[in-house]
Parts: sequence; structure tokens; C-alpha cells
Amino acid sequence: MPGTIAVLIPCYNEALTIGKVVDDFRRELPEADIYVYDNNSKDDTGDIARAHGAIVKLEPRQGKGNVVRQMFRDIEADCYLMVDGDDTYPADAARELCRPILEDRADMTVGDRLSNGTYAEENKRAFHGFGNNLVRAMIKWIYGYGFEDVMTGYRAFSRAFVKTFPVLSEGFQIETELSIHAVDRRWRILDVPIEYRDRPEGSVSKLDTVGDGIKVIMMIGTLFKDYRPLKFFSLVALLFTLLGLAFGVPVIIEYFQTGLVPRLPTALLAVALVFLACLALVAGFILDSVAKSERREWELGVYREVRP
Repeated sequence: MPGTIAVLIPCYNEALTIGKVVDDFRRELPEADIYVYDNNSKDDTGDIARAHGAIVKLEPRQGKGNVVRQMFRDIEADCYLMVDGDDTYPADAARELCRPILEDRADMTVGDRLSNGTYAEENKRAFHGFGNNLVRAMIKWIYGYGFEDVMTGYRAFSRAFVKTFPVLSEGFQIETELSIHAVDRRWRILDVPIEYRDRPEGSVSKLDTVGDGIKVIMMIGTLFKDYRPLKFFSLVALLFTLLGLAFGVPVIIEYFQTGLVPRLPTALLAVALVFLACLALVAGFILDSVAKSERREWELGVYREVRP
């Protein structure tokens, strides 16, 4: 496979596993540069990675999203392979993930842990599978694309994808942001089934199931508003309209029966809700025009990025 490969490993307190991860990817991709970004680890993660031959850099801003942002800014390559440092992803799948990128058949390949059932068998953390399925369902409903595995940390990207991806998140929302960005910008996506294994004994996940899960859902809502404003504000308008009708219809019925409007505050509330619905719809049309204009500028930027 022609082209340069960079293996990107964001790390926080992975001293137990990082040496093996670096060695495994060095064995599978001897031609690749392996970068470990130490995100303020309290253990010897950085020193161990350096001793095993990785290029180690420090990212002081806490959070995986911050690490990925800096990685994408710093590193130049034809193919970027991103993997966690917890030794849960198989290095022997690295070439299968990189090959479609280097052959220009995909812009993002996704290490799919779910299709073959290994994640369900190996994962010991409660509600992680449920959260993954919830995020998948939300993206499918909003964007019409069904990812096999949204939250996987094992992916490969083309140079054009990396250099034109605006990282907005700071933490573990980054996987969701990568997935939504790829779908919204119509990048070529390819799922690659992989074997998943749970963390070894003594290795602790940094993911807060509830706290980070809420952040992921909020990120989906934010990107929904930014990327699909007409659909988002149409739903808001529909909600206000239904509330307005719920309050207003009994008042209208009562008026036709008696010729009076004794519940004036309720009538005013119904009118206000319908007015808000109209306002939301107008906002949706305006922001949709802005989003389409921004998309055109982004497409031109991508063209300039990939043009020889």
C-alpha cells in the first residue's frame, strides 16, 4: 500500500497497556509513525511509550476531543489510524482499516465491534451497549445513515477528512462528532468488522457512563441544530403548534358554544405558542440558508485541500 501512515494513540493513565499497544502496531505497521499523546497522565504512560519507540507528545488540555484536535493539527500523513491505548482493539486489523483509505475507496473506515457480537460478549460495563445503540438510533433517525458502531475508538481517516474536520467537542463526544460529520458532509464511510476484547485486569475505563452519555446526547442535539437547522426548528415549531392547539382548541369550542372567551389568559397563551411556532419555522428557513452557504464554502475548502 503506497502512502504514509500515522498511528494516533490518545492516552490518559494507560501505563499498564501502552507498551503492548505500541509494540503490536509496530509489528503490524512497521512503516508507520506511531504517535502517543499523553493527556496529563499521572502514571508512566509517556515514558513507557517512548521506551517502546513511540513519538510522545504532551497535550495539557484535558479531554479526548482536545487531544484529537491537536493530533489532527500537528501530524501530516496520507492515512491516519486512530486507536485507544487500552489494548481493547486488535492491531492485526490495522491494514484492513488503512487499505481502503490508501486505495482512495473511503475517507473514514470504522472498526465495527458490534456486528460479530464480540463487544456484547467481552464488555463488562453496564449500559455501554445500550448507550451505543441509543446513539446509533438517534443518528439513523436524524441523518438517515445506520452506523454499525458509533462509539468505537478504532478508525482510519484520509488526509482530506482530517485537515477539514472542525473538532468542537472536548471529551468522549469526539467519536459521535466524527460519525455525524462524516455523514453530514457525505464522506465515504466503510465499516470493518473487528474482534473486540475487554480491558485487562487492573486497567480502568475513563468513561463515565451517565455523565459522558449525557454529553454525547447533547452533542448530537447541538450538531443536529447546526447541520440540519430546518429539520430541527420544524420539530420545535411542531411542538409549539401542538401545545398551542392543546390550549387553544377548548377555548375556541367554548367561544362557538357561548360566544364568550372567559379563559382569556389561556387564549393568550395559545396565541403566544402558535406565534413561537411561526418564529421557530422562520428561524429554521433562515439558518438553513446559512448552513447551505457554509456547506458550499466547506466543499470549496475541501477541494483546495485535496487538489495537487
